[in-house]
Amino acid sequence: MFKKVLIIGCGLIGSSILRAMHKKKLSKKIFVLEKSKNNISKIKKIKSNCKFIKNINNEISDVDLIIISTPMSQYKKIIVKLNKFLKESCLITDVGSTKKNIIKLKNKFLNKKLNWISSHPIAGSEVSGPEYGNKNLFLNKWCVIIKEKNQSSKKFNLLNKFWKKIGSKVVLMDAVNHDKIFSITSHLPHLIAYNLIKTAQDAQKIQKKDLIKYSAGGLRDFSRIAASNEIMWRDIFFNNDNIIKAINLFSKNLNIFKKIIQNKNNKKILSRLTNSKKVRTQIVQLKQDVAKPDFGRE
Repeated sequence: MFKKVLIIGCGLIGSSILRAMHKKKLSKKIFVLEKSKNNISKIKKIKSNCKFIKNINNEISDVDLIIISTPMSQYKKIIVKLNKFLKESCLITDVGSTKKNIIKLKNKFLNKKLNWISSHPIAGSEVSGPEYGNKNLFLNKWCVIIKEKNQSSKKFNLLNKFWKKIGSKVVLMDAVNHDKIFSITSHLPHLIAYNLIKTAQDAQKIQKKDLIKYSAGGLRDFSRIAASNEIMWRDIFFNNDNIIKAINLFSKNLNIFKKIIQNKNNKKILSRLTNSKKVRTQIVQLKQDVAKPDFGRE
């Protein structure tokens, strides 16, 4: 499918792409640019026949595809370097979790002759690092491709084909709708998880009791989400301007819940709790999770 591919950043997502491409034999040669020596030693164990490079230089001037899988705060520095060495026929994509900021960044700094089509594979986890990579990570998972005006249809179709080849279900969105949707379905839940853990820590200090030792299923499951990479989530919170609206809506509903509990309004609380269960049923029906109790844990 490709002659040469470069993966920049090879943590969970990058190493999973590396594994999937190697399994499917999608490129004759794969370059990896990874700064962490610890990660490099782990990637070498994958046996994917990739070649490590230390910097963006002439060695990558003839690559066909570049996949940027670093924290978004590194994108500007990467773009400036790519401008110096890439041929015009190269396709660039990224796996960032917010898109308006990325589109704005590449429109401002990327050479106009280069092709950048943004992607977002919905396949992350609370763990990070190449040791957690999986060649089947993208299997039957959504991958959003951002549709913009004046995109090369040839390059767009190539990217679409690539994600499908490694198992993804592709859906098209514009950057504005993408950021609105994922501010609710992904970004707000993570923010709530971080804040809930902070609340548990504060309560433990106030009550001077080892509360976390007795974590029930709810706190345990939120702690899994809150174990996600802090640099990645800082970048997401700072770059999705919809997150403030999502927080405000959540706060509004939280205050309504508070009043319902204070007033012991049986009818209203049962209605809300029942409606919430319907969403869980819908998620299972859409095959976004399994119906087994406790998420199928053994």
